[in-house]
Amino acid sequence: MAADLQEKTNRYEGMLADALDEAVQAVPDETHLGEAAADCLEMAESYLDDGRHFKEADDWVNALASFSYGYGWLDAGVRMGLFDVPDGSHLFTM
Repeated sequence: MAADLQEKTNRYEGMLADALDEAVQAVPDETHLGEAAADCLEMAESYLDDGRHFKEADDWVNALASFSYGYGWLDAGVRMGLFDVPDGSHLFTM
């Protein structure tokens, strides 16, 4: 069971890091939507950092939760049109 949790946690960490690399803000900074995009990006990056902290502390459950929440913030931003992602990306629901 622990090996499955560790594998999934590592996979979600990689997916979130890759998703952050792929997502490009699609709305102007100086608009309300630009602020929303900045918030989504900040939350995703913060959850990535938190997850890595939990992983280093051998807290795999909270690490996985952090990576999942961060991914959710970014994926929601993509779905709302705040970010552009490459066509055919397997990282986002489109």
